[in-house]
Amino acid sequence: MKVSREQMAENRRRILDSASQLFRKKGFEAVTVAEVMNAAGLTHGGFYGHFESKDDLVAQTLAHALKPSSERKFDLDAYVDGYLSPRHRDNPAKGCPTAALAAETRHQSAAARAAITDGFRCQIDRLTEALPGATDADRRQVAIASWAAMVGAVILARAIDDPELSDEVLAQTRAWIGSGTDLLSSDR
Repeated sequence: MKVSREQMAENRRRILDSASQLFRKKGFEAVTVAEVMNAAGLTHGGFYGHFESKDDLVAQTLAHALKPSSERKFDLDAYVDGYLSPRHRDNPAKGCPTAALAAETRHQSAAARAAITDGFRCQIDRLTEALPGATDADRRQVAIASWAAMVGAVILARAIDDPELSDEVLAQTRAWIGSGTDLLSSDR
């Protein structure tokens, strides 16, 4: 039976959403194509109608997961608070793909690395735009340093087996980012 374009697009989105959650939860190597298709509610045989290989799936999943949201108003403080929260730390499958997959992506295809690079650029642009005052170069510098600190803090907070220390990593990183953005503007 022929599947409509709309149904093909919906199936593809389901595959990418399922792969994104599974990859963030378990890592690229621990997830099979069959597992992704099962999570998407589709048969394994349909995979190759959407992707050339698992490497292609990885690259396209990263591009899909890192695509900027279409939210109109970006609240920087709320974003940082949510990102550096125990809730985000404790839910990697629904959390930031960069924090969950950056270290593993270096071992993936050039297309996967290009997808994470594009996602990084979008995030830096988004943060730079949201920061107050100062010059574009100053805001970009703070955006890059803040994003690197945020991602690193979540990675470390997830790895640490001491809950108090894990919480402290998140809290201290949030305080450090707040002091850095305060330097850009006296309005804060």
